[in-house]
Amino acid sequence: MASIVVVLLIFFILFAVIEAQKKTSNLISLGSFLSPISKPNSWLSPSGLFAFGFYPERNGFAVGIWIIGNPNNTVVWTANRDYPPVSSNSTIEFTRDGRLILNHTQQGTELAIADFTTPSRVLSASMLDSGNFVIYNNDSSVIWQSFDFPTDTILGNQTLFHGQRLVSSASSSFDHSSGRYRLQMQVDGNLVAFPINCTDSDFAYASASARSLPGANGYYNLTITISSLRLLTLAKASASGASPLVIIYRATLDDDGIFRLYSHRFASYNTSSNVLIEWPMLQDHCKVYGFCGFNSYCSITTGTQADCYCYPGFVLVNPSKKFLGCYMNFTEQHCRNKEGFGLVNITTLEKLRWFGLAYSVVPANNKEDCKKSCLEDCRCGAAMYVSGQCNKHKLPLRYGTRNLSDSDTYTAFVKFTSTTAPANIPNQIAPDSTSPSSPMVVTENKGHLISILAGSLGSLACLCIVIAISSFFWYRHLVHKYKKLSDNAKSGLSIDEFSLRSFSYNELEEVTQGFREEMGKGSFGTVYKGTLVSGGGNKNIVAVKRLENIVEEEGDMEFQFQIEVTAIGRTHHRNLVRLLGFCVEGKRKLLVYEYMNNGSLADVLFKEDTSRHPGWKERVKIALDIARGILYLHEEGEACIVHCGIKPQNILMDDSWTAKISDFGLSKLLMRNHMNSSYLAPEWQQQRCKQDLISVKVDIYSFGVVLLEIICSRKNIEVNVSNEDEMILSTWAYKCFVGGELHKLLVGDEEMRVDSKTVERMVKVGLLCVQDDLGMRPSIKDVILILEGTMNIPVPPPPYPISLQ
Repeated sequence: MASIVVVLLIFFILFAVIEAQKKTSNLISLGSFLSPISKPNSWLSPSGLFAFGFYPERNGFAVGIWIIGNPNNTVVWTANRDYPPVSSNSTIEFTRDGRLILNHTQQGTELAIADFTTPSRVLSASMLDSGNFVIYNNDSSVIWQSFDFPTDTILGNQTLFHGQRLVSSASSSFDHSSGRYRLQMQVDGNLVAFPINCTDSDFAYASASARSLPGANGYYNLTITISSLRLLTLAKASASGASPLVIIYRATLDDDGIFRLYSHRFASYNTSSNVLIEWPMLQDHCKVYGFCGFNSYCSITTGTQADCYCYPGFVLVNPSKKFLGCYMNFTEQHCRNKEGFGLVNITTLEKLRWFGLAYSVVPANNKEDCKKSCLEDCRCGAAMYVSGQCNKHKLPLRYGTRNLSDSDTYTAFVKFTSTTAPANIPNQIAPDSTSPSSPMVVTENKGHLISILAGSLGSLACLCIVIAISSFFWYRHLVHKYKKLSDNAKSGLSIDEFSLRSFSYNELEEVTQGFREEMGKGSFGTVYKGTLVSGGGNKNIVAVKRLENIVEEEGDMEFQFQIEVTAIGRTHHRNLVRLLGFCVEGKRKLLVYEYMNNGSLADVLFKEDTSRHPGWKERVKIALDIARGILYLHEEGEACIVHCGIKPQNILMDDSWTAKISDFGLSKLLMRNHMNSSYLAPEWQQQRCKQDLISVKVDIYSFGVVLLEIICSRKNIEVNVSNEDEMILSTWAYKCFVGGELHKLLVGDEEMRVDSKTVERMVKVGLLCVQDDLGMRPSIKDVILILEGTMNIPVPPPPYPISLQ
């Protein structure tokens, strides 16, 4: 009898222990779910200090873990952080078959929060007081935990293994998607911080090794243990042995790029806490590479506060987001054009430097030699003089900083145009040279400048007399050469607009030997190869395009055509095909272009022989070349030009495999029903008759299609594919992106030789560009910044309604 009592007693004790454990651990059973706007919206830890569930994020909700605090909660982990926020109709479900999923009700899709191979063995889950969300199997073993997938934070007793990393959030308060910095645990046991898009160890800006940190109640040890698994742990070693009521420790790579150790001190188990910074890896923001973007520099303003400033001649990309950097308000063509060479000048900035390898390092006896060397070199965007050496750099300049306490004396020289002030630019460089935020701008002696001005004016007067005398004879030459053209011009065009050569039809027939060698045929007409003999007997190969499908409208068509062609002739950029001349004789209309002997992008991209496809680096360069050409057409030329025909057939390759856009400016002359709808934006295809729907976003859409084709080396629409999902490229690319299978988009073994982050960034840009909603498409300037890695990019939604099933 006694033995039976003992057995029953043991049974009740074990039952009580199990029930107590369940109560303490707040076990979450299968079939439980959460909603953002109804109770419950989170699962709490036993102490009530940690929660797992929905929290507000931007314009919706995200799923994660946070420390409950007053007045604000502190997010320490986010699930699927780079996916868009979800709506209030979404739910988190711990399904009866053992899956933890996010149901996106509005789109009818589901997304796994925890991914493991044996969901059938799952029994329960729990939010622990350590801040770790765990899932148990039927043996009460942990088979998944959030601690294994850190985002920007590690908590007390959490481990960061070798090969893992922290990635900062875009914003510590309202956007916890991936930000601009990463903290990597290296093989040597050092914890090293980098800008997110840099893989070179030279770009590390901070590191930490084992050390003891003083705290209010003892020492907070940042301990690195070297073992078969290199790991980092955060722990507290109390000197006095006294234990505070409740303290939660976390170490976070903040959105400003600095790794900090925090303590959250609670007065008993309530939500009122005091947050303290126990230790920062860095004190100076200006030591964080990327704190200020390209073509800008960082300077301490007051105390430890830093701000970003543009170099002279540069303008902030976004004044409200200075970290995006600056762009130049002139193009390097000013330097290369003889007419514009005098527009470029150079300014001197003391106590300022930037990071990066110079393309040329030359000895210089003094600062003036360095300044002159950069000014006379078209490749040089800026130079840095230090210790008798002149370091010349191309644009963009990265990681600029001003450090008054630096023992070395750096003198920087930055090019600018004479149309912009060389110094003291408002809102960029403060005029007070004694201010710590502004470098000392060296100006020339005023008397010397006056002498130069007086001499220049005298020379200009003499030059005007010479020009006046020679103008008469030159004018007679022009009248003879362009007699036929000027008769049609009706005095509406100036002499500058007649820089293009006017050919007769018979001349071009002779140049092309009777239009014998056809090079290609497209929407605008047929292209023939020709040879143009100059006055000195030199032979130049040209491409002659005989235009077809020209819109016939009322009025003087020859005059209208000449106006359009003249505008094209004034458009010059290294990524645009140069127009050399034209012919207009009644309905015969022809254009003469520079010859591009490597054919079109379609020729090299869609070849069946994959060994001839451009390599990955070449494809990235081609994409940037096209984007820069579009940027010039949209924003940097004399007038905004919408191409309306961006496609691989209109992207030509020169001798150095530089991509150049052709056929720009001809959209007004082409019958729209001959356009290739595969590259046209949906808003134009649906209402072709409305001219006012043509905007720059039409070209953005077309560029997105071309970008995806460049990535995948295939056409946008492929009928002969084994899998129906692969027929439309944008649909297939989005499914591969959501499924984490971007390697499927690459040709052959290319995926083995590329950076997965670069592929992901390019695919995301392409998917954003081909959105049906033109308001979602980025500007071409933002596209370039994203492709260069300067600007963060959001996770794109589906380009149009598709099923992910």
